[in-house]
Amino acid sequence: MKISNIKDTEAFFKVIDSCEGKVELVTGEGDRLNLKSKLSQFVSLANIFQTDASIIPELEIIAYEPEDSRKLLDFMVNQ
Repeated sequence: MKISNIKDTEAFFKVIDSCEGKVELVTGEGDRLNLKSKLSQFVSLANIFQTDASIIPELEIIAYEPEDSRKLLDFMVNQ
């Protein structure tokens, strides 16, 4: 799923942390990073914010559990 215009990165990663299953970020090169890993979260943020943006413009993520996908969709609708 593609997620765009994430304004509150702290709340976004809290939702990721609350997910039961694996959640991965798909990089532009097609690599997959485990977003439940704090190291991967910091690396992904560092790469995203190299452009000096205060909003994450777009991410492609994969959530393996249906409930986790619902949590992420709820976050995007209510942010």
